[in-house]
Amino acid sequence: MPARPHARPMARRLPGLAAVAALAAIATTALAVNFPITPQQRATAQQVAQAGVPLSELAPNAPDTYTVKRGDTLWAISGVFLRSPWRWPELWGMNLDDIRNPHLIFPGQVLMLEKVDGRARLRLAQPTGGTVRLSPRVRSEPYDAPIAAVPLGVIEPFLNEAVVFNAGELDGAPRIVASQEGRVFLGRGDLAYVRGDLGNQRDYRIFRQPKPLVDPTTREVLGYEAAYVGTAEYTREGGATATLERDATQIVPATFTITSTKLEAGVGDRLAPVPPRDFTAYAPRAPQGEVAGQIVSIYGEGVTAGQNQVVAINRGSTNGIERGHVLALWKDGVRRVDTTDPARPTMKLPDERHGLLFVFRVFDRVSYGVILQAERPVVAGDRVSQP
Repeated sequence: MPARPHARPMARRLPGLAAVAALAAIATTALAVNFPITPQQRATAQQVAQAGVPLSELAPNAPDTYTVKRGDTLWAISGVFLRSPWRWPELWGMNLDDIRNPHLIFPGQVLMLEKVDGRARLRLAQPTGGTVRLSPRVRSEPYDAPIAAVPLGVIEPFLNEAVVFNAGELDGAPRIVASQEGRVFLGRGDLAYVRGDLGNQRDYRIFRQPKPLVDPTTREVLGYEAAYVGTAEYTREGGATATLERDATQIVPATFTITSTKLEAGVGDRLAPVPPRDFTAYAPRAPQGEVAGQIVSIYGEGVTAGQNQVVAINRGSTNGIERGHVLALWKDGVRRVDTTDPARPTMKLPDERHGLLFVFRVFDRVSYGVILQAERPVVAGDRVSQP
């Protein structure tokens, strides 16, 4: 069979993190005007834009002015001015007159806090003073890329890794059947030989050992999370070739090049195509309805998790969970014996709220979120709710 072409776009020659950053910057600039705004967010913004927010809803140390810096996010700026960072619509509403698109806030712009008659509003101000109104203009320098809603650098590594599969879905996936020179472990640059239905996809993720994600309360299996191994590129087709023996053929597996590894790859590992990159906005917001869920597992091998770590919850799209939802984390109240009561009954102390979770990947019955704040270690079984 003819070999596949080896020509690669220039972006793919960049180091992994550099390529991600470059793609993210390009996509953010190009697609910012198309980022979705929900009807609820727009209604809230319009209401707030008319009256501002009560001073009681401002953060205790909210500054009079703030200069947007490179690396800032809408989440971080919300936290500068408001008590609750997830109240992104309020931040947008306070800027509705001056900032028509909340995803087009740029480094170097100065936000000025106005307080009138017990209400507060944000306006754009020039560094030298005075308010200004934005108008469209071409921005060509990377420095001028609009700020993101949340820290994308924290989420980006998990977009390919955190995947929920259905029962048996990986059983029929392409698999590594042999390795270069019979090596037991494969690293970056090594060749792997693969059999299975590959289609026309070039870039693949490598997975191993799916484990069930079990609901902490019902004990129902919600899906299967496979250990992420790395990535590989389809470099040469396989097939079947004739042998010298009559009517006999021999199997020739396809050739892959390992392009990155988190774990060492090996024979038996399964391959799944890399999905198209999705640059839809991650606008932080509270769910519209009630949420009552639990942490299913800590992503990876951890038993507990803290800030910037990823967890799975037992709620997904079928429960109304959407990407961008912010959820409160609750520690289950411990059980204690009332030693002051002669009957010594067992008590359950109140649940304690101790953090915030930002949902970035949603499946039917499971979602992945990154912990943005945590006062205590997060463990499987902790509750999540609307904030």
